[in-house]
Amino acid sequence: MPDAVLREGALSGTRIAVLVESDFYEPEIFYYQHRFAEEGAEVDFLTRLWGNDSITFSGHEYRAPFTASRSLEGLSDEELRRYAAIIVPSGMVADRLRYTEDVDVLAPATELLRRAFEEPTVLKGIICHGMWLAASIPGKVRGRKVVCHNNLIGDVRNMGAQYVDEDVVVDGDLVTGRTGAHHHLFARRIIELIAAGRGRGTG
Repeated sequence: MPDAVLREGALSGTRIAVLVESDFYEPEIFYYQHRFAEEGAEVDFLTRLWGNDSITFSGHEYRAPFTASRSLEGLSDEELRRYAAIIVPSGMVADRLRYTEDVDVLAPATELLRRAFEEPTVLKGIICHGMWLAASIPGKVRGRKVVCHNNLIGDVRNMGAQYVDEDVVVDGDLVTGRTGAHHHLFARRIIELIAAGRGRGTG
C-alpha cells in the first residue's frame, strides 16, 4: 500500500524499538525519533548499557550526541511482544552491537533479534548494514527476500537470503531497506504496515 493515506495518529497506542550504538547515521536516527512519534507511536531506543544508567553515543556524520537509557538486555518475552516493530538501523550500529565476549554465545542484541523473529506480531526492520546483526542467525533470513547495502550482498547470499534489487523489500514480518539514505522510504513502509494491522504487538 505505498500510496495509502494515513489517518492522523495512525500508530497511536503502539511502541517501536530502535537499536542504537556509536557511529549511528544521524539523519536516520533523528528521523525515526520524530517521524514515528508524529504518528502517535512510543519510540524506545535500546542499547547495551554495560551496567550504566545511560550512555551518550556519537554519530558518524557529524559526531552528534544521542543518549540512550533503555537496555536491550533482560527484555522479557512479554515486553518484546509489546513492540509493533524492532528496527536495526544503518551505519556501524549492528557491527558494534554484534560484539560478544564469548564467541560461543550470541551477542545480546543478536539474541534479541533471534527472539523477535520468533514473534510474528513484531515487525523486524533491518536497513543497510543492519543485516550484520543477523549474520550469526542466518537461518532466520534463509530463503527470505531482502535488500541491503551493496557491500553486504555477498553476505546475505551466503546467509541463504534472496537479494532483491529494490529500495525497500517486504517479506512477511521482515522489512529491509537498501541504505541509510532510504530511511524515509523504509520508515514509511513500516508505518503503513503497522497502520494496516501488521506488527501491532500486544499493546
